[in-house]
Amino acid sequence: MFRWLNLLLLLVCFIKYRETTTVGNILIHVTGQKGENATLPCNIEARDIFHVILTSQSKNIPVCENEECESGRAFKKGSCDIIIKDLIFSDAGKYILRVHYTNTPEPQMEYHLQIHDDISVKKGEPLKLDVLLSNADKVERNSSEGWTEVWTRGHGVNSDRLTDHDGNLIINEFTANDTGTYRVLDSEGETLITVSVTGERTSVDDFKECSSLKYRVHKSGHPYVKFP
Repeated sequence: MFRWLNLLLLLVCFIKYRETTTVGNILIHVTGQKGENATLPCNIEARDIFHVILTSQSKNIPVCENEECESGRAFKKGSCDIIIKDLIFSDAGKYILRVHYTNTPEPQMEYHLQIHDDISVKKGEPLKLDVLLSNADKVERNSSEGWTEVWTRGHGVNSDRLTDHDGNLIINEFTANDTGTYRVLDSEGETLITVSVTGERTSVDDFKECSSLKYRVHKSGHPYVKFP
């Protein structure tokens, strides 16, 4: 009698353990362009999936059943792929996707979403980068000397030409020396955001180039080029 009770108790414990066990995490890196869509791939067959839960920084992210839903920017595609629409910088970071089946273990996948953008700025104008996220640890710029820090959490900016205000890193007067790639890293050294910044030509630049060309043509005496 006691033997059967012990076997029954072991069976109950085994079933309880199986119901609470989860599959090991799989880290997937995803890169998306600001303003476009990014896909968090699930790669799980559709077998009695009744819902998915997406979280980021301990917050639940609403996931719509299709793209037509207007209650959020994340929706499910296929069995459990997640599409995030109209990417913004604050979407960057870690995501955890839990796929819930009926009476089976719940696979869990972890993603790191990196967002890229391209910006062109006129010389002399301010450049505002809204990249100082709550999970940002530092900002670096790639130059001829390699990656150099321009902002760090707890210390702020490292130059009088830069300001840190309301989540924005601001270059007060943009110059040619400010061009390059800027990247935002989290506390684990993972890249959250990359921004490629180029200088935009101004009317002053065009005037200087035109004046220089006129001078060179005048000195050369070329008869086929005329200027008003």
